[in-house]
Amino acid sequence: KYHWHLPLYRQAQMLATHGIAIDRSTLAFWVGYAAQELKPLWHRLRELLLASSKLCVDETPAPVRGRTKTGYFWALSRDDRPWAGPDPPGVVYAYAPGRGAVHGLRLLEGYRGIIHCDGYQAYKTMTRETRADALSGTLAFCWSHLRRQFVKIEREAAPAPAPVAREALKRIAQLYAVEKALRGRSDAERRAGRQAHARPLAIALKQWFEAKLDHLAQKSDTAKALRYALRHWDGLTLYLDDGRIEMDTSAVERAMRPIKLNAKNSLFAGCDEGAESWAVLASLIETCKLNSVSAEHWLSDVLAKLVNGWPAARLDELLPWASTYTMHAHDPRLAA
Repeated sequence: KYHWHLPLYRQAQMLATHGIAIDRSTLAFWVGYAAQELKPLWHRLRELLLASSKLCVDETPAPVRGRTKTGYFWALSRDDRPWAGPDPPGVVYAYAPGRGAVHGLRLLEGYRGIIHCDGYQAYKTMTRETRADALSGTLAFCWSHLRRQFVKIEREAAPAPAPVAREALKRIAQLYAVEKALRGRSDAERRAGRQAHARPLAIALKQWFEAKLDHLAQKSDTAKALRYALRHWDGLTLYLDDGRIEMDTSAVERAMRPIKLNAKNSLFAGCDEGAESWAVLASLIETCKLNSVSAEHWLSDVLAKLVNGWPAARLDELLPWASTYTMHAHDPRLAA
């Protein structure tokens, strides 16, 4: 259901064609039971991700039957592979009834690192110093979200030209070209390369944005995109001074694709409890994938250990990136 995105009713139908009669409600019970057994690992995974110096955060709608308002899946993603960081990649999903700051604060409670996100207001609210429960994290904003605004402007203007949008895209592409050349380098090497090659481009881009804004209709989409860029400039350019930070939030956006695909195929979670089970199982399965570990092999092994009384003090030995599982990561018989 959460690995191959096959709804339970389809799985029941497939089993029936082989003469195996298992009701969908039975499959749903098994899913919920497995999620309950795995929930301590979900909590431990979240705890370890919150100890990271940098996280990507995103949220996406999650339809839930019987609700008058759509719920949301929030995601915390860590992927330090682009700068050869020491920590293994992982992702944690959490279901919430909304996408307001209160839900993000609950998920990120106590976090003190860099929060890589889009320009959604809730993230700014979460770090606002006037809040008693504010996070002390620093926001790094996403260039991809800015770029999409100019792509949309150029597309909607066609066949007429959109010279400002086109030039903006050209200049942003130059920044991405610097990143491509630095991918896989250490954080120190990335910072040095960005200072030498990307910072001059970014300084020129900001000056160009400011100059163009003075000559545009202030209510135009192009002016709005330029104001968005200038308003978020400090967060957009934070990556120039820190080699650990990516230019965009592609890592967490990739992590959201399985959630969206499962939502599309299953249409909705049956209830809040079903959505919470979905979050637990998807977190662990997608973390398996990120570490090239067979989710099927991992689940079979870990569930057997948990139901037989695995000690809570040794949960780290059951995480997808534990050596017990990663040593078999490239075994073709256990493909993720």
